Amino acid sequence: MSATLLSIRDLRKEFPVRLGAFGERAATVHALDGFSVDIVEGETLSLVGESGCGKSTTGYCVLNIQRPTSGSVIYAGTDIAKLDDDGMRPFRRDLQIVFQDPYSTLNPRMTIGDALAEPILFHGLAPKAEIRDRLRQLLADVGLSERFANRYPHELSGGQRQRVAIARALACRPRFIVCDEAISALDVSVQAQILNLLLDLQEKYGLTYLFIAHDLAVVRHISDRVGVMYLGRMAELARAEALFARPLHPYTRALLSAVPSTDPRAARNRQRLQGEVPSPLSPPSGCRFHTRCPLARDRCRSEAPALREVAEGQSVACHAVASATETNWENSPA
Repeated sequence: MSATLLSIRDLRKEFPVRLGAFGERAATVHALDGFSVDIVEGETLSLVGESGCGKSTTGYCVLNIQRPTSGSVIYAGTDIAKLDDDGMRPFRRDLQIVFQDPYSTLNPRMTIGDALAEPILFHGLAPKAEIRDRLRQLLADVGLSERFANRYPHELSGGQRQRVAIARALACRPRFIVCDEAISALDVSVQAQILNLLLDLQEKYGLTYLFIAHDLAVVRHISDRVGVMYLGRMAELARAEALFARPLHPYTRALLSAVPSTDPRAARNRQRLQGEVPSPLSPPSGCRFHTRCPLARDRCRSEAPALREVAEGQSVACHAVASATETNWENSPA
């Protein structure tokens, strides 16, 4: 069993906003509400869920790009959620991120070589005399030739820019990388190439990924474990094969049921969730999902379910799920 690399406990993030035509009313967006998970070294933990559920906010708070309102993120025995910018600097080498849009994250006035050399020089990881060799290795790692070092971002395709973004994340030789929708903006054929590249790099360098995505087919291919989020909370956490073989939470089953299928029977039997996702400005009491859940009962409206293990390696936050083998799915959405 590998050791825990990151331990996230009761993470909360609130964003103050002002509403009304003239901003006369103050309100709070509850983006994360008591999120907890351990990330094991060398694994890929994926987070899935509808837009606005808190997936990307989790990644930003874990890296302290956005400061959590409360909670802890323990890395190497230190709660990095409590650190300021100067305190985080030694940890930036180990904790990196690949964003969704590589073009917006690359400086259009810098060549690819300068962009890759910048973090190496900033952290003092190599003398200037060795930078050229480091750049050659980084570009080779992501499947690009040395000649790309003299090009600018606008001269590259979307897939090539994302390879550069991955190379920049690797420049500091990190242990942990957040992939925030890292392939969703790419063509389908390019997505497969980048996905395989991430897997190859993980094996080569022993990387740990927090993979944020909405494409369940991609998640199934790359993940060791999958966390299903709903309105800032974890609904289900399981090993990938267990979650896709037997989803237990009604929300998880609804997500998987919505995946397009060539089977006409599956298309006929597909049942969509009723209603809209509640606003994080005023989330429902009790279980956040009870306003759309076919199994909701009085207890769900008043008491928030705890995430508990109901099968080996599979945890669910649902009052209606007693165990993996004793669950009433007569009115389930899948």
